[in-house]
Formats: sequence, C-alpha cells, structure tokens
Amino acid sequence: MDIIYLGHSSFKFKGKSASVVTDPFDPKMIGLKFSTADADIVTISHKHADHNKSDLVTGVKKIVSGPGEYEIMGVSIIGIPSYHDDKKGEERGKNTIYVFEMDGLRLCHLGDLGHDLTEKMLEEIGTINILMVPVGGEYTINASKAVTVAQAIEANIIIPMHYQMPGMKEEISSKLSTEEAFLKEIGLPAERLAKLSIKKEDLQEEQRVVVLEKK
Repeated sequence: MDIIYLGHSSFKFKGKSASVVTDPFDPKMIGLKFSTADADIVTISHKHADHNKSDLVTGVKKIVSGPGEYEIMGVSIIGIPSYHDDKKGEERGKNTIYVFEMDGLRLCHLGDLGHDLTEKMLEEIGTINILMVPVGGEYTINASKAVTVAQAIEANIIIPMHYQMPGMKEEISSKLSTEEAFLKEIGLPAERLAKLSIKKEDLQEEQRVVVLEKK
C-alpha cells in the first residue's frame, strides 16, 4: 500500500483493490494547493469546507460521511462517532473517526478530533497499524493531547496531520503549531518521506513516527 499526503488532513491510500482519499480540502479556504487526486472512495470526517470537498476528487464511486460499517471494493471501513471539541460538539460539532482495513493493514484517521478518547472508542478502534493524528491544536487536539491519544492507540506507525504548513493562509496558520512540537513531545524515532510504501510484513514492533511531505 502507498500512503500519500495531500496536505492538512487529506491522504490518499492506494491499495490492491481500491484507493481512498480522506478529507479533501478547499484550497481557497486553506491556501494550500490540493493536488489533482482520483480515488474510488472518499471519506469525510465532518462537514467543514477544509475537510469535505469531495468534488475535487475524480473517479469516486462511494462517499462515506458518517458513522457506520461499510464494505466497498474489498475495503472495510468503520466510522466511529466523536466530537470536534471537548464539549461534546457544542463548539464545533461532530467528528467521525475512521478505521480502514486494506491489504491486511489497519489504518485509523482521527479527523478533527477535539478530545481524549473514551474506553469505548478505543475498543471500537481496536488494533491499529498506522495512525493519522491531528497535532496542530486550536481546531483539534494539540501536540500534548495527540501524544496521549497516540500512546493509547499504540499504532506501529504514527503520521501527524493538521498542523501549520508553509503556504497556508495566515489566519489559519497563525493558530496552528507545526509538527515539531509533537515530534519533540512524543520522543519516538521519526523520518520524513515523500510517501509511505508499506506491507504488513514490513511492520516493526518498535513504534515510529513518519512525517510525510505534501504532494
């Protein structure tokens, strides 16, 4: 499987039977270019324009936009309800955590998670190989809480997302921290890659962080 970072909270997973794009964003809102992407499946964690621009993805056969269990083209997806803030959605509404099973790997995309995970959520998430966690703060959990969440899930590989990046609009970037605060706080081996190409047999017991370059 190839995992490509499209920026913000958007990734492309390219598996053997299907491809998935998560949380495609409106480039006019964020300031970052959204690279031309095609995918069979698009997942939307919540309805904000920096996460739900599915019309920018071509070739889409199915859009998944909420909690539930889905089986699409050999890809298993579980949507788990959560919140965009730590006040049960009063400030920013609801958020969906997605767990994917593709090519023998289990991936978790936390969307714009705004709170610690409950025991029930952790049970529903289960064993995860690759975790995508927001780390920038303000709109989501911050670096410190992201470390707590990542430690609770215990994934083999942790990929930070939703942080300050060059080219973002000032009103957004000024409120986000960079990925560096998270890397410093989590204290795990980290590497920077253009893309992550991974098979189940490549997984190591030792946890590591992968920072992906935006495509």
